[in-house]
Amino acid sequence: MSRISDASATRRTRSALTALAVAGTLALGGAVTAPQAEAATHTPVVFVHGYAESPSNWSAAKASFEDAGYSADELFTYQYTWTQSNKTSAQGLADYVKQVRATTGADQVDIVNHSMGGMVTDWYINKLGGQPYVKHMASLAGANHGSTKASSCQIYTSCQEMYPGSSFLTTVNSGDETPGNTKYATWYSPCDNMISPYTSTKLSGATNNYVACETHMGYLSDAAILKAVRQFLTT
Repeated sequence: MSRISDASATRRTRSALTALAVAGTLALGGAVTAPQAEAATHTPVVFVHGYAESPSNWSAAKASFEDAGYSADELFTYQYTWTQSNKTSAQGLADYVKQVRATTGADQVDIVNHSMGGMVTDWYINKLGGQPYVKHMASLAGANHGSTKASSCQIYTSCQEMYPGSSFLTTVNSGDETPGNTKYATWYSPCDNMISPYTSTKLSGATNNYVACETHMGYLSDAAILKAVRQFLTT
């Protein structure tokens, strides 16, 4: 019996010494054969261009995001035919987001839009069931409530829909403008020479950021605004 008791006591002593050694190692900032932490990843970002634009308009923004730590395979640009109905473009965005999610394995994406891209995004989120798949939505000078400047391009369906009071805008902005758990933010400025009135960009329920003076296209390369957008996406 005494030998069994002695063996048990020895095991208990060894266990206690091991525990003390581990505690001491952790206290000194060491590690106990723990796997090295993986590099941080980001929610994939989908950039949506505006009227008479293309994915190339996002070149400066993508470079800014990469400089801040995003990898190239986390940044995507959606291309659509801007003359067609924004409803059609929104359906294309829905398909594109689905492809991005399948490619990256992400449950959600962040969307950054500009100008008419705001309308495309709004229809996707509000009318095509896209909200659960969008974690953040950032709208830079988005034509979320239209622009009177669209009077100059009424030959295009997209511009007809962009004119304030159109059936498209009435429908997409009816009810909750910022539904679900998606986080929404907009940036708008009185120096915007294309969105009229410039407050059209604001969305009820969003974090609406007033910019003292920025031109319509200037948003796409403004370092301070792009930094603010990145900070918003990582909240």
